[in-house]
Parts: sequence; structure tokens; C-alpha cells
Amino acid sequence: MFLFLLFFFAMVSVRFVNPSISYAEKFMDHAFLASIMRVPVVPPPDPWFLGGYLNVYYYFGYWMIGAVGIVSGVPSYIAFNLALPTVLGLSAMMMYALGRLLTRRFAYLTLATFLVANPSFIWQIIQGKSLGTVFWDSTRTIPDTINEYPLFSFLWGDVHPHVIGIFNQVLFLFILVYAWTRWKSLQPQDRMGVILLAALSLGAMPLINTWDVIVYAPVTVLIGLVIWYQGGRPSPAPGAGNLEILYSSGRRVISGLARFLEEKTWQAEKTLVPTLERIASAPYAFLLLVPVVSIVLYLPFYFQMNTRGIQGVGLVHTPTGPVDFLLVHGLFLVLMVIYLYRDIWKHPLLLIIPFIIWLSGHGAAALAAIPLVYLLCRRTRNPAEVLAILGLSIAIMCEVFYLVDNMGETYYRMNTIFKFYISAWLLMGASSFAMLAEMLDRRMGEIPSPALLARAALIAVALFLLVTPLVLPLDSPYRGATLDGLDYVNSAYPGDAEAVAFLRTLPGVNGIVEAVGGDYTYYSRVSSFTGIPAVMGWSFHEFMWRDDTDGWYGRRIDDVKTMYEKPDQTESLMRSYNATHIYVGDLEREQYGVRVHEAGLLLVYDRAGVQIYALPG
Repeated sequence: MFLFLLFFFAMVSVRFVNPSISYAEKFMDHAFLASIMRVPVVPPPDPWFLGGYLNVYYYFGYWMIGAVGIVSGVPSYIAFNLALPTVLGLSAMMMYALGRLLTRRFAYLTLATFLVANPSFIWQIIQGKSLGTVFWDSTRTIPDTINEYPLFSFLWGDVHPHVIGIFNQVLFLFILVYAWTRWKSLQPQDRMGVILLAALSLGAMPLINTWDVIVYAPVTVLIGLVIWYQGGRPSPAPGAGNLEILYSSGRRVISGLARFLEEKTWQAEKTLVPTLERIASAPYAFLLLVPVVSIVLYLPFYFQMNTRGIQGVGLVHTPTGPVDFLLVHGLFLVLMVIYLYRDIWKHPLLLIIPFIIWLSGHGAAALAAIPLVYLLCRRTRNPAEVLAILGLSIAIMCEVFYLVDNMGETYYRMNTIFKFYISAWLLMGASSFAMLAEMLDRRMGEIPSPALLARAALIAVALFLLVTPLVLPLDSPYRGATLDGLDYVNSAYPGDAEAVAFLRTLPGVNGIVEAVGGDYTYYSRVSSFTGIPAVMGWSFHEFMWRDDTDGWYGRRIDDVKTMYEKPDQTESLMRSYNATHIYVGDLEREQYGVRVHEAGLLLVYDRAGVQIYALPG
């Protein structure tokens, strides 16, 4: 609980000095949250596409935040600024728990996964660049991609799926390692609890941040095979290699599944609990039940999903340069190489494999292959080493393959790097800092950690986390001393502030017409601040989510213009979209020749330069 509160309030202090919902993806994030809290149905209304639903995007993370906001009575514009503190606090708590499984002592070191910047950040600071630009530039190290890391993501403040999903990723890693290391000692009912928790976490991934499940579904199968292999008398000798384990586990899968299918139906008098305990007692229970239960638990949500999805898999034709790769992952690679230096010294010929990869033109993959080769060649591996193998494998896969989406030729692997590097960072961060803890433990031998020094270090970290955000020159167009994300609107756009407050009080299901403008601008502020769906919000975002198969893109933009400029068509078009109100503020007057006052609508609000009209009847 202490760790949760420490990281929670550290993040609250960041949001306190930089609370505004005003830049980057914050309009989108708050629009989703406000829409869900305003009309809590499944699937929620799309606030930027009146008549549509958010099943075109992974919205479950917003749903969880909104549910807490509704239950606690906290409005969306404050819940928005409490979301990331909650995610970080929970992530830190689970990372420490994971660290306790990975290392005997110094488990706190794994928390550095959330506290360190990438080497690019340090390099740019050394070059004398300003702190305000370094944070952003360090996430654009690899050309034409996004390579965020947790520290940046939390400080940047977008309540975006890839950030919300960090907690679930760390939770799932903890469950996997716990199951792996504790399975034999667990009672059947405890095993069933672990299976259900794993299924809850894995099943939520496609709904929170779909990219995560691409990583963790195969990992679930791998860990399930390892648990099965360890669950009975091992066929291969102890310390068997990977192929032997997979071969033995595969035979167990086939034979065990055959026996399972041949079993007679259990007697009717058997109760559910003994039946579940019997299932959980099988060594293959984790492998078979976690994927199945994860799907069953969230099946209604899956049926409603209508995302565009991935269009295929392509081969990378512009691999990452080795220097750029080191500027992103160099810290982890250095720690792993130091950890493996004895293996490297004893078996230098294994370096031929990374050298061949280097000659093929994949310098970044070659660098990642150095620790990977030595970890794979170990006779036995602890959980930290397995997590390192997974993280390194992700990094190498991103150098060979990319997932085809709609980002175009220049940015063809932007999302592949962006999404998968978060998982790679968590895996390599947790594992490499656990390796560092192991190395420190070896150095210190059996000398116990000085309690006083540990407490002093913890207090120093706490003060650093709580005070630093208050003095950092965090870039923001609007600085504040509040958790109200819309507070800046009162001074910057007072007319909109009062009108938005009025609209937020409207009961029932409504739809709004507002000006359509560019993405990442102040346009779509009404739908974003209220959660009331607009005929069109940030248009390019909607285009990416929905495509333009029936020509809605140009039609909706033209219809919005018509509703403002041709009063004889305003009411009929509003009714065709089920819009209940039309908003006239400064942006609308700048964008259109507004003649809404001639349309015969009801003027329900007229104050501070803003008029809001409603359909009659």
C-alpha cells in the first residue's frame, strides 16, 4: 500500500501542476471518458461520430476508469487526472511484487523500470538541449517511429490505451511468474484462483490495448507448457534445453488431451467446486484453461468489437540503426551483458551468431542477439532470464517484421515499434534490474541489507518523486494548481466554459453539431469536454478507425457546413443525424457563414458570445 500511495501521489503532483486537457491526445481521451460516464452502456457512444459506437476502438480501459468515477461521484475532468496516478500506483505495486519473485533481495530495483529514461534522453541532456524538448525528442529516436517509455508516457499525461494497459501487463507478468514458480506448492483451489486471475487479465488485453495480447497470448502458451513440463516426472534430463522441453511438453499435450477427451462424464451428484478442483489439479490446467476462460469471460465484448484490425504482416526494409537502438534499449543491454560476462568469456565463439546477423544488415537485431544467444544457451534459466529472452525477442522481431496498418509508407512500422516497445521495455526493464539485484546480492554475499540505509534510500526516493514534479519545467500551454482538467477553459475560453457547464447538465441522450476542424487543435472541444456525441469530431482519427467505405467522411463534413450556412436545411439534417442541439461559438463563426438563427430552432442558451439551439418539439 505504501508503494501505491507513493507513486500515486507522485503522479498526482505531476497532474496538479499540469492538469489541462488541452494538447496531444487528451481531447480524444477525455471525450471517450466523458461519453462513457455520461451514458454508461456497452458499447459506449462515439463522442466524435454521432450515431456510432466506440466498438471501433479499444475502450475498456476508459470504461474501468469511468466506472470508478461514476461510483465515486468524481466528474470526468477530475477522474481524467486521477487515472494515470492510479495506473502508475497499481503498476508500481505489481512491479515490486514481480521483483520479489525475480530476485531474493533488492526487489525495489525493478521499480526503476518506471523511473529511468532511455539513453537518448541522457545523451541529449549532455549535448545541452533543453529539458522541455528532450523528453519529446527521446521518444522519436528511431526515425519515423514512436519509441515511448513509461516515464515519458506518464509525464506526458495522455490517458491512452498503451499507458492504461501497463498495469495489466505487469499484473499478468506477475501472475505468470507466480504460477510458474509456485504451481507445485499450490492447492487445487488456489490453482483455480490463479487461472481465473490470469484469464481475467489476458482476456481484458484485446479490449484495453489490443496489441498487448499479440505478445502475451504466445507467452501464456509458453509458460503453460513449462508448468505442464514441471508438473509431472520430466521425460528429459534436468536442465534440458528449450527444444527438449517443448518436445516433451508437446507430447504431454497430445496424450493428456486424448485422455481428457476419453474420460467419462462425471457423476451428476458431483458439485461444481470438486469438479473445478479436479480440473485445476491437472498439470495442463493452466495451459488449457487460461486461454479458454479468458475468451469466455469477455465473449460479449469480443462480439461487439468492430475495429479495423491489422491488414497483414510485412518485412521491415529499413531496419533500425545500431546507435539508435542503443539509445533506446542500451541500458538494459549493458546490464544483461555484464550479467552474462562469464558466459561470454567462456564461450566467445557464440558471438559468431550476432556477427552474422550484423553482416546481414540488421545491426540492431545483432546487438539484441548478443545477450539473447547466451541466455538461450544456458542449461537452466531463472524467471528473470526468461523475461529477458521474451523482451529481446520482441525487439528482434520488430527488426524483421511489422504489422501492416493504415499509417502509410513512411510511417509503416510506427505502430509496431510504438506498441511492442512498451512490452519490450517492461520485460527487459524488470529482468535487467532483477539481474542487477542478483549481481549486487553476489557482491554482498550473506551480509544482510542495512535496514537503516534501505529506509533512508526509500525516503530519498519518496521525496524525489513527490517534490521533483513541482519544480520541473514541464511544458504545457496551461499550467495550474488543480486537478480540474477544464479549469484553464475558464480563463482561456470563458464563453465555451459556461456553455460546456450548461451542456453537461442536460439529461438524457443528446447529440451536438459543432464546427469541424483539424485534429490536435481546439476544434471538437464541445464533444470532448461534455461527452455529448458530435456529428463529426477529429475527422482524421475517425477516418483511421472507420475508413471511408460509404463516403461518410466528406458527406458529414459537408453536412455540418450546410447546417450552419443553409437554414432551410438545418432542421432536417439535424434530425437525420439525431442531433438535438447545434452550438454556435467563436470557432463556428470563424469556420462558417453562420445563419443558424434563421432556422427556426429554439434558442436554449445565449451567453458570453455562445448560442446553443435545440430542435423544436
